[in-house]
Formats: sequence, structure tokens, C-alpha cells
Amino acid sequence: MGLDDDAREYHREDPPGKIEIATTKPTNTQRDLSLAYSPGVAAPCLDIDEDPEKAFEYTAKGNLVGVVSNGSAVLGLGNIGAQASKPVMEGKGVLFKRFADIDVFDIELDIAEVEPFVEAVAAMEPTFGGINLEDIKAPECFEIERRLRERMDIPVFHDDQHGTAIISGAALLNAADIIEKDLSDLEIVFSGAGASAIATAKFYVSLGAEKENITMCDSSGIITQERADAGDVNEYKREFARDTAGGDLAAAMEDADVFVGLSVGGIVSQEMVQSMADDPILFAMANPDPEITYEDAKAARDDTVIMATGRSDYPNMVNNVLGFPFLFRGALDVRATEINEKMKRAAAEALADLARQDVPDAVVKAYGDDPLQFGPDYVIPKPLDPRVLFEVAPAVAQAAMDSGAARTAVDPEGYRERLEARLGKSREMMRVVLNKAKSEPKRIALAEGTDEKMIRAAYQLSEQGIAEPVLLGDGDRIRRTADELGLSFEPEIVDPDAHELEPYAERLYELRKRKGVTRREASELVRRDTNYLGSVMVEMDDTDAMLTGLTHHYPSALRPPLQVVGSAEDAEHVAGVYMLTFKNRVIFCADTTVNQAPDDEVLAEVTKHTADLARRFNVEPRAALLSYSNFGSVDNEGTRKPREAVARLHDDPEVDFPVDGEMQADTAVVEDILEGTYGFSDLEEPANVLIFPNLEAGNIGYKLLQRLGGAEAIGPMLVGMDKPVHVLQRGDEVKDIVNLAGVAVVDAQD
Repeated sequence: MGLDDDAREYHREDPPGKIEIATTKPTNTQRDLSLAYSPGVAAPCLDIDEDPEKAFEYTAKGNLVGVVSNGSAVLGLGNIGAQASKPVMEGKGVLFKRFADIDVFDIELDIAEVEPFVEAVAAMEPTFGGINLEDIKAPECFEIERRLRERMDIPVFHDDQHGTAIISGAALLNAADIIEKDLSDLEIVFSGAGASAIATAKFYVSLGAEKENITMCDSSGIITQERADAGDVNEYKREFARDTAGGDLAAAMEDADVFVGLSVGGIVSQEMVQSMADDPILFAMANPDPEITYEDAKAARDDTVIMATGRSDYPNMVNNVLGFPFLFRGALDVRATEINEKMKRAAAEALADLARQDVPDAVVKAYGDDPLQFGPDYVIPKPLDPRVLFEVAPAVAQAAMDSGAARTAVDPEGYRERLEARLGKSREMMRVVLNKAKSEPKRIALAEGTDEKMIRAAYQLSEQGIAEPVLLGDGDRIRRTADELGLSFEPEIVDPDAHELEPYAERLYELRKRKGVTRREASELVRRDTNYLGSVMVEMDDTDAMLTGLTHHYPSALRPPLQVVGSAEDAEHVAGVYMLTFKNRVIFCADTTVNQAPDDEVLAEVTKHTADLARRFNVEPRAALLSYSNFGSVDNEGTRKPREAVARLHDDPEVDFPVDGEMQADTAVVEDILEGTYGFSDLEEPANVLIFPNLEAGNIGYKLLQRLGGAEAIGPMLVGMDKPVHVLQRGDEVKDIVNLAGVAVVDAQD
């Protein structure tokens, strides 16, 4: 099957289409229904009648956007009409939800004329928090947007006009910086004079380009003042008429600094590129085929050519999904009355700034593991970069507040945390820990300090104020890698070949001399194995915490800290815990990495450690010790261990959280089973701390929950150690290192 047939099957598969309506409140009982509809619904209706602003409190209006089109200019398809455009508008709704958690009703209007179209959309204002106009042909789209913006007290935004302007504007800011030219000096040529081109030209002017330096070409050539005076162009094109000699696109491109293509594919030759000024910028954004291919543009010259297209298979994809979800997110969250020029500029500047930052591993993997680093082939972020939400939406919200378009205000830091929570419970949970870490950063030894991921993590830890990283390893190699990555920071480095390590060797000898380690071996261990070096540094309080494991098998990485740091004074055993975050639930799973066949004493101790860990994440623990038996339904050595562990915990005066078992996994997490069949259980609510009977069950269980349950996993976090030490899994990403470092800092604070 080809792509077209795959797409047909994708849309046809039951249920047809790509969207559905889902309820957000309980509807299980008669009382639920009476609150949702009659008679309870009367109360919020009357409140809204008295104060229309209450609609934002009582209804979905504040998170609902109308995507409205008449299908008169569908990208790549032309005037296919309202009904045929519906798959596109549904797709737009999918992007709103996927990238910014905004709900959408797609509205396809079979109306071609401006007046009735405006009347129909304006009448829908009570329903929506914003209107996204889509795929409406020029010049009608200009008039429709202008009149709706004047009439409606909610944001109205025509993405075809302004989306490309904002995204390519961000690319232009960075491209001009790379080639060291001022925006005000750039000679800019446009191929195409439709809605998108005119809006983009206007936006470039608002960013700092000079209007008199913009030359716009339509299918008849350069738009000159002579053509404008003769009535050869409409009023919207006339704004960019230049008092210059006429000519074709090739003539316009001579000595130009920037080419902006919003026209048709294949109309720019290598000779035309060669005629441009030094270090040219080409945004060839016609779809599906650009005005000139990436390969041809690059091959045309020997100097720097910064090339952007509308295609995902080339660098610098100008994709509107980088704009509209986040513009509306910021606008909706401050109940803005419009999306104004200041808000659009804020979005472009935030995107430009984000492209200069280190790119997360997950984004690199999503795009084929090719390096992504600020430069000619990376001037705008990738659409799948989740950080766009956290950077653009706050910038837009702030600009709305500064410009007077906002009805309400948001606290910038608190707002960012709310946005993170929209992308998943794990981000919300980690934000609790990272904020606490920032309140009192600690020194943390990164044992595999020469690894690129560790260096990038160290940069983020330092930049965000989470920790004071200490990289262990070859200092020259670390600094060289940091320079190659463009990370401008001066990390603290402990180089075994350049630092005095005798005190650490002496301490290691003291700790291990009766366990087979000679004085000479101790000196060799701290010099050749940074896991031993880091462990001794933590043990001697030269650093407050340690991370390792990124390039080692888990047992070999765990062995040095266990030998040197050991378990806490009040602990006999350590354990590995994963925090699994689901959409509306958080579960801590132990032991998943350390104890192979724990007895009842170990299970009880692991339960206490895991409960303490849950509280560091502001989660009140409810623990269940798991088995294949429910409360004595099977009696053998295996089921007695968790049962006896529960008895130990019930007798322990330090245990101040509910705990029960042995019980099956579904009993532990399903409220109906707990309340019904086992109403006598000490757990009044489902458990959020699951203690597995052995390592095999724990490791299998957490991985099944993660993969089949769609959970995000944070860990493994070591509990029970005398000092904060955490062992990463091989292949963990930078964000995993940063998260575990945050946990280690909080451990050190406590």
C-alpha cells in the first residue's frame, strides 16, 4: 500500500476520523448526572447570566478553540470546499491537543462570501475561547480576519497568514545572527504575494527589517510602484510595491541577502542563488516541492548557505505546528482578547532563543540521531521538542499581559509548572523535587564525567541551579567535548591524572584493608575507576552525592558505592525504586534492581525506605506488599514472607502510613476490590507503594506497567544508602540524569 492508501485506511478505521468527545467529570451515578445536567446545571447557568466571565470557570470555553474554514485554499489541494476540508481541520485539532492540550471543535462552513462568513463565525463567540481561521483564500481572508478581530472579544488568528511568518521570523533572527548581518540591512526578496507572503513581510518589518528593503514578486514579476499605480495589483500587494525597475524573480534575487519562497516548486535555479549576496539565506517553503532543493542550494555556493524548507526530510523545517498551539495556549491561559503583534514577536523570539539551547536526547532520537546543534542547519527548534510549550506559551502570556490584551494574570514560574503538568504527571512530580533542589543546591559527583551525556547534564544542572556538578575524568577531554557541544560553562573537574588523590586512596584502604584491598590497590582503584573515586569523595563529604551507571552494567556500577558508602546507620539493606507516573496516578515500585530473594525483614525495611521516598515527592504513602495470594488464601513459605513483613510494620511505632498484604496486584490498585471483597483492609484507598516479593517479580512488574500501561518511569532511585548515591541505567537520557541528580540533591538536603 502507498501513503495515500495508508492514509485512507488510517482515517477509515473504526471509529472514523481522528477526534472524539470525552467527559472530564464523573458520570457514574444518578447524583453525577444530576450535577452534570438537570437540575444541578441551573446554578452555573444563572451565575454566568449574572457574570459572563463565569463561563471561563464553569465551562470548557477557556480551553476550547474553533478551527474554522470554508475549504477555499487548502494547502496543496486548492479550493476543495468545506466538506472535503474536514479531514484537514480534524487534523488541526489533533495538533492543538497533542502539542498544547487544547480542545478543538472543527467548523466547516459552506460559505464563500465574506459577509455571511463573518456573521456565522461572530455568532459563535459564546462557545469558544479563541478562533483559528484556516485555509481561506486571499484576498477574502484578510478582510475576514480584520472584521472578526474588530468584532470579537476573543483571539482570532488566521494561521495561514501568521503561522509561517512567526516560524520563519524566528529562523530569520538566528540566521542573520549566524552570518553577522543586521536585520535592518537585509535585502529580502519574496517569491509569492499571497496571504502568507504579505503577512510574513509585515512581520519581518515588525522584527526589524526595513520595508524599503523588501522586494515582492508575484506571477507577473516584481511588484513595482508603476504596476500599483496602473491598478495591476490588489490593495494588499500594493503595500509592498517598490519604486524600482520591473523584472522577473531572477532580477530581484541579484545581490539579495534573503530569499523567501511562498510560491511554487522548482522556480529557483542554482544560477539565481549564485547571484545573491555573500552568505545567503534561503527559505524555500513551497510544499511539497520547494522553490529549489536543499541539495541544489547548498551545492550552488562555497560560502555559508542557510536553507530552510517546509519539509521534514531537510534541516530547518518551517512548520506551523511550532506556532499556533503555543500561541493559543498562552493567549487562552490569560483569557486574552486578541493575539496582537507583540504576542507574535514574543513567540518568534522565544523560538529563536530555544534553538540556541542544548537539544534533549529524545528529540535527537526522533529525528534519526543526527546531531542537532545551533548553526546553519539548525536555526529553529524541531516540532517534536516538548520544550517549545514551556518557552513559547509563557512568552506569549507575558506579552499579552504587558500589552493589555490579558483579562487575567499568571505567575510566570507557577505557570510554567502548570504547563509541564499538562504534558504528563512525571513532569509535575519532578518539578516538586527540582524546585526543592534549587532551594539549596548540593555538590554532586558525576563519576562518568567524560561521557557526552554527563557533560550536557552537568551544564543543565549548573544553568538551572539544581546542583553543583563535579565531573570526574580526563579534564582536557571534558573541556574539549564541552566546547564541541557549544556549552559555555566552566565545570568543576577532578582529573585523576592531575589531582592529588592520596587522601582518597588512604581512606579507601582504611575502609577495605580487611576485605582484600592493599594500599597499592587502593591507590590504583581511585585513579583508574572513577566509581571508587566518586564513592570515596561522597563518603568523605567532599561531595554531597554521586551518580554513576550510564556506561556500566548495573551490578558493577553499584558495587563500589555499596563497598565504600554502604547502607545508612539505621538501615541494613538498600533497594532500587522506580516511580511510575500515569495520567492521574503515581506508583512507587520496589525492589526492582537490588535484592534478589528478600526475607520478611528486608521487605519490611524496603517498604519503610520507599514510603520515605514517596514523601520526598509530596506523596502520602499507602503501601501494599504483593503476592499471588490475598490475605492468607494460600499459605506457603513465599506468601508468608510478605504477610510477616506486614506484621513487622504494624508493630513498628515509626510506621505512620497505611500498609497491608499479602495481596494480589489488582487488589492493591483497584478501589472496588478493596472496598468490596476486602473491606477489612487497612488500605482505604488504592496503594501507591507496591512492594514486590522478589527482584524477578519487581523488575518484570515495573516494566510491564511502564510499557503496557503507558507510564513514564523515573529511576531507579537507591534507598537505604548512607549517602545519596544513585545508579543510572545504561543508555539513560540527559533528562534522566538531571532528574536523578535532583533526587540526589533533595536526599542530601534531608
